[in-house]
Amino acid sequence: MASSRGGGSQQVIRTGDMEKMSLDQLKAVKEQADIEVNLLQDSLNNIRAATGRLENASAALHDLSLRPQGKKMLVPLTASLYVPGTLDDADKILVDIGTGYFVEKTMAEGKDYCERKINLLKSNFDQLIEVASKKKTLADEAGLILQAKLKQSSPSS
Repeated sequence: MASSRGGGSQQVIRTGDMEKMSLDQLKAVKEQADIEVNLLQDSLNNIRAATGRLENASAALHDLSLRPQGKKMLVPLTASLYVPGTLDDADKILVDIGTGYFVEKTMAEGKDYCERKINLLKSNFDQLIEVASKKKTLADEAGLILQAKLKQSSPSS
C-alpha cells in the first residue's frame, strides 16, 4: 500500500516539473509511463482471467454439491480429456492451493476458499485500476508537454 502512495507522490513532483524537463527527459518519462501502463494492463488481464477461473470453480462446486452420491459423471483430466467416474462423496473435495499442492476440504470450506480468493482478486484489481489510471494520466501529460515543446522548437529551427 505504501509503495502505491509513493508512486503517486512521485507523479505529483514529476507533473509539476515536466515543463522544466528537456525533450529527452520528457521522452524517457513518457516511455517509462507507457511501459508501466502496459505491464499494469497485463496484470489486470491476468487478474480477470484468474477471477473467471475461480468463479467457474465456485459454480462447479455448487453443481457438484447438488449431485447425489453414486452419480455417474465425466471427470475432466484436462481441458479436452474426460474419463467416466462415479461420485463417491460430494462433501470432500481437493482444492488446488498453488504450485501443485492440493488440500482436502469440505464442500463449504472449498466454496469459502473460492469466495475469499475472488474477493482478494477483485480488491487487487481495483487497486491496480487506480495505479494504472494515474500512470496513464502521467503518460498523457508528458506526451502533451512533449508535443508542445516540439512545436515550440520547430518554428525556431
